[in-house]
Amino acid sequence: MLRILTVVGARPQFVKAAMVSKAIVEHNRAGRAPAIVEEIVHTGQHYDPSMSDIFFDEMGIPAPAVNLNVGSGPHGAMTARMLEGLEREIVSRRPDWVLVYGDTNSTLAGALAASKLHVPVAHVESGLRSFNRRMPEEINRVLTDHLSDLLLCPTTTALRNLAAEGIERGVHHVGDVMFDAALAFRDIAERSSNALKRFSLTAGGYCLATVHRAENTDSPSRLSEIVSALSEIARRECPVLFPVHPRTRAGLGESGVAIASAAVILTDPLPFLDMVMLERHARLILTDSGGVQKEAYFHGVPCVTLREETEWPETVSHGWNQMAGTDMKRIAEAVRNAGSGVVIEDYGTGAAAAKVIALIAVRGGPPLPAS
Repeated sequence: MLRILTVVGARPQFVKAAMVSKAIVEHNRAGRAPAIVEEIVHTGQHYDPSMSDIFFDEMGIPAPAVNLNVGSGPHGAMTARMLEGLEREIVSRRPDWVLVYGDTNSTLAGALAASKLHVPVAHVESGLRSFNRRMPEEINRVLTDHLSDLLLCPTTTALRNLAAEGIERGVHHVGDVMFDAALAFRDIAERSSNALKRFSLTAGGYCLATVHRAENTDSPSRLSEIVSALSEIARRECPVLFPVHPRTRAGLGESGVAIASAAVILTDPLPFLDMVMLERHARLILTDSGGVQKEAYFHGVPCVTLREETEWPETVSHGWNQMAGTDMKRIAEAVRNAGSGVVIEDYGTGAAAAKVIALIAVRGGPPLPAS
């Protein structure tokens, strides 16, 4: 029997973990060896109660064994509290592997706690690089990769990034677990979400915008340019639905930046399935999120990225994504030039989670010795 401790702390990680947990269930149901037992630790970095029904009920995913309830705060304090709690859970639960996802503080804390206790670390979404060390996520992903024993890459670009840093052992291209999720949740969203009706939108008749990165929300000049661009798009092109992240709402309030068009529809952050529905039927997506860039492609929707760099360069090279920064004129030009691209084969066929579990099962691993 193989014991996996999965560390999650933010909504995208729950989405990825749901697919891998489902693959574990299918692995065991098929009678493959070794049998795998998974326990999930939620750091409490973010909490979204709308997630529970989707993942724990509809998909049969086990609820977290424990919630550390860390909450938000400065990076150092947050990561320290996570380390303390995760070390306690690893010692107590004695897993064979600790499984982490993406690039959050929860990711780094899980990798640090496990490696110091000599428990192998598997990193899903390994090898991504923006090459911008001012991003906290970049620091988290670089350090996590250098601590990991099994590096599970979504793209061949990620493989090359790791090789350039001297990491070649334990590296595998498995495809993108988020593509698995896009395939799994699109039909569920169509059945259960009434987001289009609720916001009086028609398929293909609106743009969707998300802004949450500190480099944009904490800069009044950058935020003003983005908001002005959204207002102009709403006036000239089509309505813009703008779910406002708490950090963005605070930035708007502190800077006095105002939305200049009634056709920019502001709303609180939306449940996951509503976002799937809205992404899938948008004419265009504008975002500074790494994950949403890919999700736009998964749903066949052009994307304009409100940053100067991306962790997903294949979305640009294959014609789905344009880097526009935060200059109003560049954003408007990108919107005018937006169009469909070609298939990105790197992301796989929707079987990335199964490959993750197969690789962990093959590697096996001794349990953590009793303290």
